[in-house]
Amino acid sequence: MSGPTRIVVHPPTPSGGRWVTDGAETLGIAHGIADVIEFLTRDGVDLRDAELDDPDLIEWQGGGPGHWLP
Repeated sequence: MSGPTRIVVHPPTPSGGRWVTDGAETLGIAHGIADVIEFLTRDGVDLRDAELDDPDLIEWQGGGPGHWLP
C-alpha cells in the first residue's frame, strides 16, 4: 500500500471491541486480531507480505495489535 495510512484500528471501546475503518468507510468492530485480518481481507488488502504492526498499513490508536481491553 502506498501513500498515507488509510486503515485505522481505533481505541478499545468499553466492551473491548475496536472499530476498524478505511478512510470514511467502517469495516466493522474487531474483538481480536482475527477480526482485523478478516476485515482487511474483505477490503482487498493483500496480507501475504504485510505485518499488522506496519504503520504504513495500519494506524493503531490507543494501543497496538495486542491491546483489546479499555
